[in-house]
Amino acid sequence: MNIFENFSALFLEVWTKGILGVDIFQILIGLGIFLIFLLFRGLISKVIIRRLKKLAKRTSNKLDDTFVEAMEGPARFLPIVIGFFIASYYLEFSPESQAFITNVNKTLITILIFWLMHQFIQPVSYLLGGLEKILSRELISWVIKALKILIFILGTAAVLELWGIKIGPIIAGLGLLGVAVALGAQDLFKNLISGILVLVEKRFKIGEWIIVENVIEGIVENIGFRSTAVRKFDKSLAIIPNFQFAENAVINVSATTNWRISWIITLQYSTTIEQLKKIRDEIEKHITSNKDYKISDNTEHAVRVDKFSDSSIDMYVRCFTVTNDWSEWLKVKERLALAIKEIVEKNNASFAFPSQSIYVEKK
Repeated sequence: MNIFENFSALFLEVWTKGILGVDIFQILIGLGIFLIFLLFRGLISKVIIRRLKKLAKRTSNKLDDTFVEAMEGPARFLPIVIGFFIASYYLEFSPESQAFITNVNKTLITILIFWLMHQFIQPVSYLLGGLEKILSRELISWVIKALKILIFILGTAAVLELWGIKIGPIIAGLGLLGVAVALGAQDLFKNLISGILVLVEKRFKIGEWIIVENVIEGIVENIGFRSTAVRKFDKSLAIIPNFQFAENAVINVSATTNWRISWIITLQYSTTIEQLKKIRDEIEKHITSNKDYKISDNTEHAVRVDKFSDSSIDMYVRCFTVTNDWSEWLKVKERLALAIKEIVEKNNASFAFPSQSIYVEKK
């Protein structure tokens, strides 16, 4: 009997004192309260959030869809924060344990606040999308990423402060480390600043065709913090440091408003003045009457007898196409070449080619 009495006494002592000064019965009630809020969390996920997503999809505005999607994570975390707070509030801890539980509650609330701030940036980025005429899409993306990183750092610092970890010495140490890194990574910062300048000045965007003399020619695939990926026309991928775009002239071929055709037509010296005038007038008529070409003050065309070369009479032809698509420009260019050949042949003239006359003196 003594064994059972001792066991009963020990069991009652553990049940009464429990864990961290809280009896087991209170702990079970606290766990029950927390489990109720976990069930409520499942209700939020499966019913409320799903319902909000359906309502957001019915509207033509994408802002509400972005907002609901961004707030989904914090909304699921909220019942855990409230459940733990109510459960811990119900339990009677010892003074030492109470300080620890209070810090846990503060930590959960701090995480929730900074998580909300972090997620709220996503709907804000959707609103900033309307500023693409002022700021490039890539620059907006950089700003959003920087804000998210800043909020994460501030949130981490706030949590560390709650647990008595002073961040001042850490920041000072990171500052000294940053100076050392900056001295050894000057090229990195030069490329970073150059990349920001490229985006701010909107020199080019992803998908555009660029030429940097003696450096690269191709289609921009990605603009990064340190470098830019350019797909060359042989389909190889080139990674170019951003400082190259700041220190060299960049030709944005995709920004061309109208492609130019500029040729020198060489005709034989046997071509008469009448033939030259007819060829000139018919080429000009073809250009001005054809919808493939842009005729305006800003895109002035020209068809003129230009000069007398060593073996030909040169006629200068210049015009601008309506299209700014390179593939279509090649087709227009081909049609013009065929039309010029037809006009020259119709007027019984011939194209000249480099030739040289040799005179042999007889003795």
